[in-house]
Amino acid sequence: MQFNETTASQRQESLLSTHSVLRNTYLLLSLTLLFSSGAAAVATMAQAGFGSAIVAFILSFVFLFVTTALRNSVWGILSVFAFTGCMGYSLGPMLNQFIHGYSNGGQLILTALGGTGVTFFIASAYILTTKKDLSHWGKFLTIGIVVCLVAILANIFLKMPAMQLAISTILTLISTMLILYDTSRIINNGERNYIMATMSLYIDIQMLFQNLLMLLGAFSGRE
Repeated sequence: MQFNETTASQRQESLLSTHSVLRNTYLLLSLTLLFSSGAAAVATMAQAGFGSAIVAFILSFVFLFVTTALRNSVWGILSVFAFTGCMGYSLGPMLNQFIHGYSNGGQLILTALGGTGVTFFIASAYILTTKKDLSHWGKFLTIGIVVCLVAILANIFLKMPAMQLAISTILTLISTMLILYDTSRIINNGERNYIMATMSLYIDIQMLFQNLLMLLGAFSGRE
């Protein structure tokens, strides 16, 4: 058993050392997650309203297209930081809602962060060890996301807590599958641009965190 664990660890280290796209992706992803966390902290401390969060979210879409256009230049790196910063800032009102609306809001946020980190580590380790090609998941995941978006729009008017719980559960599963899928694309050369790979994994991670937090909030008592 010890031999198998050591062998798996050596395989992961070997893959990271030889696969430049994967190595650069993890480095840039770490930096952008730190930057995004800082932006979220600023928005939370500044008591940013939903209006400013919506503006930041819209700007993130602008930077999404800008980053795609500049993905082969050094400006693409700056653009991806702008994108993740806006995405992080847009989380401010949601985090404040949990901090002030729940008796254990801070604990819920930390639990969601920890759950996101553990899920990302396990999913990544699985793909790095097995090197499975999950390219056939693409259409299924796209359909799942589209269905969830339609359900989210519908629930804006229906305001059904049970439906929101179901959507968050499905999106938690989908975001985990997306981490598996996107990591598989990187190591199997389906994605050769580390800037685009970073952006994809960042979106997966933020989606997972938000929906884990929603699920935790649904089963926790408010003040």
